[in-house]
Amino acid sequence: MPYDPDYHEDAPTKDDINRTTGKVVLDFGANWCPYCQELSPSLQSLLSGAENVRHIRVADGKGKVLGRSFRVKLWPTLVLLQDGELVAQLVRPSAHSAETELAAFLKT
Repeated sequence: MPYDPDYHEDAPTKDDINRTTGKVVLDFGANWCPYCQELSPSLQSLLSGAENVRHIRVADGKGKVLGRSFRVKLWPTLVLLQDGELVAQLVRPSAHSAETELAAFLKT
């Protein structure tokens, strides 16, 4: 699944995430968040050609269960998963650090 441009309110459950297979990038944030908007072009560039990676944008905020389960406090937060297991968590990464981490994740 290629890059998803919008954050969605209908987030999967933690159990759904734990059962995923393959590579998943959970992207917590909000459509109005300037930090999220700044990172979007880099994410789009990296993920657009990555057909073997599922990109899930989750609208986060107060009372959002999935975000709390990953202890999300700042946006954007990228959670990199392989077969439901946490590989890395990037909290408000710069475009450069996100590109570096995601490129390494995509190669594994």
